[in-house]
Amino acid sequence: MEVRSEGGIQVRCDKLPAPVIARTRLQVWFIRVCSSLFLWTCLVQLVAVGELWHPHLLSNITNRISAITQDPLPAVPSPPPLLPARNYTSNGFLRVSCNGGLNQMRAAICDMVTVARLLNLTLVVPELDKTSFWADPSNFEDIFDVRHFIDSLRDEVRIVRRLPKMFSRKYGHKPFEMPPVSWSNEKYYLEQILPLISKHKVLHFNRTDARVANNWIPLDLQKLRCRVNFQALKFTPQIETLGYKLVRILQEKGPFVALHLRYEMDMLAFSGCTHGCTEEEAAELKRLRYAYPWWREKEIVSEEKRSHGLCPLTPEESALLLQALDFHKDTQIYIAAGEIYGSERRLAPLRAAFPRIVKKESLLSPEELQQFQNHSSQMAALDFIVSVASNTFVPTYDGNMAKLVEGHRRYLGFKKSILLDRKRLVELLDMHLNGTLSWNEFSVAVRSTHEKRMGQPTRRRVIADKPKEEDYFYANPQECLCEGTNCDNLLSPSNSSEVG
Repeated sequence: MEVRSEGGIQVRCDKLPAPVIARTRLQVWFIRVCSSLFLWTCLVQLVAVGELWHPHLLSNITNRISAITQDPLPAVPSPPPLLPARNYTSNGFLRVSCNGGLNQMRAAICDMVTVARLLNLTLVVPELDKTSFWADPSNFEDIFDVRHFIDSLRDEVRIVRRLPKMFSRKYGHKPFEMPPVSWSNEKYYLEQILPLISKHKVLHFNRTDARVANNWIPLDLQKLRCRVNFQALKFTPQIETLGYKLVRILQEKGPFVALHLRYEMDMLAFSGCTHGCTEEEAAELKRLRYAYPWWREKEIVSEEKRSHGLCPLTPEESALLLQALDFHKDTQIYIAAGEIYGSERRLAPLRAAFPRIVKKESLLSPEELQQFQNHSSQMAALDFIVSVASNTFVPTYDGNMAKLVEGHRRYLGFKKSILLDRKRLVELLDMHLNGTLSWNEFSVAVRSTHEKRMGQPTRRRVIADKPKEEDYFYANPQECLCEGTNCDNLLSPSNSSEVG
């Protein structure tokens, strides 16, 4: 112990061992750190509370951030409150594997939700086709907003992302797998499918295309099909952002036509339509058709099929059609399609007639489209968004995309969609090209043929026992386009086209 005198005062100093001093300093440092963290936490909490009660307190800070970024984020609207979940005892699980392209799968998903609702089942989020011609590896959540899909239908159907483990093969469960019968009504599902669910608890539908009838389905189920299609199946934010950017770019340059030019390799090979192709191209398409076993029809006479209106229009025919319909040369035309067979060589006549032809590849940078490369369904989703938003929609073939876009445009107020009578059109084209019909006669005939085929309100054409030949539900979901007595005025008897 040491005694020192400081200012006349004796001070007693104890010399502490070095380890004790080090430990004391560590404790002091630790206390300071904890105190600093505590103070910062309090400050953050105060700022948050202050922002809630007095947002202007931080206005200077946010203004400075905005000035730096020059790109302030828009206010994000709060999501709508969730609907109360439907309370029901599930009879089992429905697993579905969709087949086909994007729009065939879209319609199938609508049907399968409806089947799950009818049978009081729990639906597993649908699996998308990865083995078709397009070999797109996309999952459901890569194309559609899966959270929105589940939440928006919770008042109708319970949807889960995956089967419970107890029903997996790992635990010895063997699912019952089958394709339901095409174009079936609710009686088939109640009498044939429900007993299978009761027995197996899990049912796997391995094909889903056109498995619900177009007509004679209860009104509440028809409306549910529409609700899934128009509201629950929302594209992912990435797809919507890029799709609406395309729409914005086009609209800034004026009105535009979306031409669904289905002159693509897969369609020509599948349909056997080779009009306008070279012999080498026709042989290539035939080899491709034989290479895919699920394209059942192999030997096809192209010209015979074309004469019945069963082939997509060629780019050259499409140019003559648009000119006959009085579209001006400076009309902005968006090609809603993948790679055109024959590429720019086949597009040349169409581009000569309408120089303002654009595609998504010419409007967006390669970097923007890179995330969608080798994902044909995601690319098709971009074309779907643009086609629905266009001023005029012209499909050159009535495939699944053409039909679903038509239905969406009807739902949005009967937007103009020119629905081609290809059988009559082929006759007129051939007569004009062989000199039998002058240009004026050809143009007048084309316009008169399509005068009442512009997407106006009309009733679906019903053909008894021939569902493939009648109007497709998703192309004209009349049950969802009007209410009560308005339907009688909108869909007048004179517009009805019931056959058989």
